[in-house]
Amino acid sequence: MDNYELQVAEELERWQAEMLAEPGLLNQTARRLQRKINSYIPDKVHATITGIIKQMIQAVLTGSQYTGAKPVQGLSLFERETQIRKRIELYKHTAAAEGGITGAGGIALGLADFPLLLTIKLKLLFDIASMYGHTGEDYRERLYILAIFQLAFSSDAHRRDVYLQIADWGSHVQRLPESIDEFDWRTLQQEYRDFIDLAKLAQLLPIVGAPVGYFVNKRLVDKLGMTAMNAYRMRYFACQGACLPHTWLAK
Repeated sequence: MDNYELQVAEELERWQAEMLAEPGLLNQTARRLQRKINSYIPDKVHATITGIIKQMIQAVLTGSQYTGAKPVQGLSLFERETQIRKRIELYKHTAAAEGGITGAGGIALGLADFPLLLTIKLKLLFDIASMYGHTGEDYRERLYILAIFQLAFSSDAHRRDVYLQIADWGSHVQRLPESIDEFDWRTLQQEYRDFIDLAKLAQLLPIVGAPVGYFVNKRLVDKLGMTAMNAYRMRYFACQGACLPHTWLAK
């Protein structure tokens, strides 16, 4: 490996340890607070958000609007990731601007932010996949992309389970569902909804909605971008035959 790949391998190892960390007291407290706040949200709002997430997930699994980018070939890891970081920055600014505009419009526009932000996030994931040399036209790749989505936006416990799946993707791919009817979209949408509720609820409030929407959207897209980079780094090193320490798997 060159110097850049060695640096990335160290970053990847730290990220892997984070993915396997047990839920801490802060996370458990936040989950309890989240459930309490959720109890005050009107059922109609919950139903609207859940429906939006379900529709978007199904669109990813069955549609072709996200898969246009061709796999990038012939670049070093440094060249790929230089381009990817620029792409993430572009999507962060787009999501921030969209969040600021919808956040200024109260509940109605705040709810409109959910499908818009989901579209931005999913398009970013397909772009990143292509820049690491993978194609979203492959159904299995779409499921990997949705696994990355869950890694970024799930509770600590569920995140660990998903990480263990993609860490052994070569074996897990043999057990993937063959149709959309078998995909566990319910868990994905519930985890995502619960993860972002605390961050996004303030966007529905007057006055503070615009700045909250701006900064929260930017932070969520940045988190997703870095999660995707590390998930594809694992596959990059596997393809290169590089050996990373795996002692943390036994913990």
